[in-house]
Amino acid sequence: MATVEERVKAVTARVLKVPQEQIKLKHSFTVDLGAESVQSVELVAMFEEEFGIEMDEESALAVETVGKAVEYITNTCKEQGVDVEQ
Repeated sequence: MATVEERVKAVTARVLKVPQEQIKLKHSFTVDLGAESVQSVELVAMFEEEFGIEMDEESALAVETVGKAVEYITNTCKEQGVDVEQ
C-alpha cells in the first residue's frame, strides 16, 4: 500500500496535471501548483474518494500546502478509523 504522502501526490498530479515527481511537501496548491478554486474543491472530493473519508470542506480548503494536506488527511483517517500507511 502506498503511503499517505504518495497517494496525496498522485491525486494532486492527476487533478492539477502536474508531474508527480515535481510535487514537494512544501508546495502550495495555489501558488506553486496553480490550483484554481474549482480544482481545490475537486481535490477535496478526490482525496475523500481516494481515502474513503469525509472531510469538512471549509477546513480542507483552508489547507494550503501538500505537506499540510498529508497531515490533515492522516489525522482525518485516524479519527474516522481508516487504516493508512504513514
